[in-house]
Amino acid sequence: MTKRLHQPLGGNEMPRFGGIASMMRLPVVEKPEELDELDVAFVGIPLDIGTSLRAGTRFGPRQIRAESVMIRPYNMATGAAPFESLNVADIGDIAINTFNLLDAVSIIEKEYDRILSHNIIPLTLGGDHTLTLPILRAIKRKHGKVGLVHIDAHADVNDHMFGEKIAHGTTFRRAVEEDLLDCDRVVQIGLRAQGYSANDFNWSRDQGFRVVQAEECWHKSLEPLMQEVREKVGGGPVYLSFDIDGIDPAWAPGTGTPEVGGLTTIQALEIIRGCAGLDVIGGDLVEVSPPYDTTGNTSLLGANLLYEMLCVLPNVKIKKD
Repeated sequence: MTKRLHQPLGGNEMPRFGGIASMMRLPVVEKPEELDELDVAFVGIPLDIGTSLRAGTRFGPRQIRAESVMIRPYNMATGAAPFESLNVADIGDIAINTFNLLDAVSIIEKEYDRILSHNIIPLTLGGDHTLTLPILRAIKRKHGKVGLVHIDAHADVNDHMFGEKIAHGTTFRRAVEEDLLDCDRVVQIGLRAQGYSANDFNWSRDQGFRVVQAEECWHKSLEPLMQEVREKVGGGPVYLSFDIDGIDPAWAPGTGTPEVGGLTTIQALEIIRGCAGLDVIGGDLVEVSPPYDTTGNTSLLGANLLYEMLCVLPNVKIKKD
């Protein structure tokens, strides 16, 4: 029996300003028997109660979907044709508890256990960076400890924030403490700005992470760096976590904690495309805050980076002619 592969709704079938605003105008799938047919799912988590400065990421999934309407199925740069080899759909948003962060985290964890039970690779539309912790908890039960490629202006390894152990700036310290990460296969890219001490970044280095501060990336292509990254994180399952504030606010102003001197959109593409060949078992794009995204450029970038993540998943067909 030939496997059915969903396709994005084309611009000649329905004007791109029309139709249901699903990710890339893909079918929306929710029934368990339909989930069993999927290889990859776009999942929304409208969470912003873990943020520490500007809120608004609860609107991120909806706006990322809205800005995804121009994305076409074939990647002209890499030759990736994901919809010719993977069955992909949008499975909607997780119904978090808007008023209780710890309960929201528990809900996310249980939902990802359910998603992963269908052998689906999840690509998540955030939402603030708190959401990565429960996803990694569920992923460990499915795949074991994972390597990590983490793009961000911040290391997110605070011990606490206002006395709270779980928030968007504590995610990866908790992940280390809970033994969710293969620490010798973790790279953090784009860290910058100010801190309270050198330990803000050195704590990561002490765990075995490769820390690439933004200054190492200025004025250069990141293709050589990604060769190093592949050597560092290869050899096992890898998770991609992309905080949009890793990008300079000149290109991505719509985020809660913007920092100057960041990565460019071109470098963002180089990073994700440089993950091709790794055993990527999931990814997320977080911290898009539409209230601060007056042009829609941040959400547009987020949508395209999620598409690029789709293009580097294992078993994606590459067509060069």
